[in-house]
Amino acid sequence: MTHDYVIVGAGTAGCVLANRLSADPGASVLLLEAGGRDDYFWIDIPVGYLYTIGNPRTDWCYRIEPDPGLNGRTILYARGRVLGGCSSINAMIYMRGQRSDYDHWASLGNRGWGWDDVLPVFKRSEDYQHGADECHGVGGEMRVEERRVSWEILDAWRDAAEECGIPKIAEFNRGDNFGNAYFQMNQRGGRRWSGTKAFLRPVLHRGNLTVRTGAQVRRIAVEAGDAGPRATGVELVGTGERIEARREVILAAGAVGSPQILQLSGVGPGPLLQAHGIEVVHDLAGVGGNLHDHLQIRTIYKVKNTVTLNQRVNSLFGKAAMGIEYLLFKTGPLTMPPSQLGAFARSDPSRASANMEWHVQPLSLDKFGDPLHRFNAITPSVANLQPTSRGHVRIKDADPLRAPAITLNYLSTDEDRRVALAGLRFTRRIMAAQALARFEPQEWKPGPDVESDEALAGAARDLGTTIFHPVGTCRMGSDPLAVVDDRLAVRGVAGLRVIDASVMPRITSGNTNAPTVMIAEKGAEFVLEDAAG
Repeated sequence: MTHDYVIVGAGTAGCVLANRLSADPGASVLLLEAGGRDDYFWIDIPVGYLYTIGNPRTDWCYRIEPDPGLNGRTILYARGRVLGGCSSINAMIYMRGQRSDYDHWASLGNRGWGWDDVLPVFKRSEDYQHGADECHGVGGEMRVEERRVSWEILDAWRDAAEECGIPKIAEFNRGDNFGNAYFQMNQRGGRRWSGTKAFLRPVLHRGNLTVRTGAQVRRIAVEAGDAGPRATGVELVGTGERIEARREVILAAGAVGSPQILQLSGVGPGPLLQAHGIEVVHDLAGVGGNLHDHLQIRTIYKVKNTVTLNQRVNSLFGKAAMGIEYLLFKTGPLTMPPSQLGAFARSDPSRASANMEWHVQPLSLDKFGDPLHRFNAITPSVANLQPTSRGHVRIKDADPLRAPAITLNYLSTDEDRRVALAGLRFTRRIMAAQALARFEPQEWKPGPDVESDEALAGAARDLGTTIFHPVGTCRMGSDPLAVVDDRLAVRGVAGLRVIDASVMPRITSGNTNAPTVMIAEKGAEFVLEDAAG
């Protein structure tokens, strides 16, 4: 079997690539997805992330290596295992990041990746509820809408944040996110709007596009040539079927899957590959390195004189009432993302841009998957947007069915620990503001007795958890540890690109799905330009 383009991974990036590359009727495109179809009932309902994350039907259910930065804990590291990838199970929050994120990428020598370069790309694929302006687009595939449920306690939290110097703003995504606002979401009429719905389903009728599910890649076939190694196709797990790529193999398997496949294919750190009996096709030391994401510290405050989701869920007819509201009107708590309200601020005045973000939830629970508490509470989680701690993804052996070792090294730098403490103290300031006084907030976690730097650092390790934003493991650049160049071509291997969140040199300020769409849009442009000569 032969195609012009073989795309490995039908997550957010893969869906965009399949759409854009198959727009050329003269090109044959194959999209491979290791997981299944996105026909599970709970994918469509926004609150269904509670049933898709941690579910092997839709999630790879990875776990990170025990992490000293989390007091030795290992935690779930969800990655989509279904058409649409993480966009079928994620928080649906539409967040581009900030101007400074992309200008930093460009400052590293990555041509065409500054804010002014990428903003038109974001706008191209956007369908913004409030219409087009200098920062937003309409008519694109990615629908962006406002929340469809309100909570008194969140409105008051916004007032409290403003009291503490974080002003109310209308929305994020205009280049400088300093302020507080309700998140906008990838939903259409109260339903999840995934990469599959936006980009893939509308083009499935194209005769030059083939989509295969349950097709896990064992390795990329790389052949030696006079000009150096070249990717010529892929081999599948199980059958050993070989699929040829006339033009390019494109890895879009994400920040865990893409480096894993490269390493299994003999492209990666030579000593690691040799240790597992894999022939070194191309020694590329940076493959799997530079792993980082956003660690959020989940504080919990009990509240009175209001209703939170805890009370609604635990009331006699609460769940039934919410279900009926959703069925009739597509409004209410079943339309909620994991977090509805956000705020951006600086951890200290020396910062050039906001480097902390709060995700505020009108609910509380001990950990993901546990039942909501029976008392009313809110969870203001604070995250360091620009972490300096770095980890890695490394295969454990040559078995493609074995999950790789995912090592984060959270809170392993002095800077990250300082920002964590600043975030915890800032959260306390907000919760003590007059705007929240009538709700009598009582700190439950970490607790008011946790005061010293040492105690707060311990609390950060106890309460910290991922927001599922891994990036950077095939990072873009021109230095010896860069994996792809600024056109996303793998350095030293012709006919091979990586186009997904793994190419980010440094993580963006916020949720990473919208930036991944942008990366895939630009990547498709590069592929088509090179094909045209």
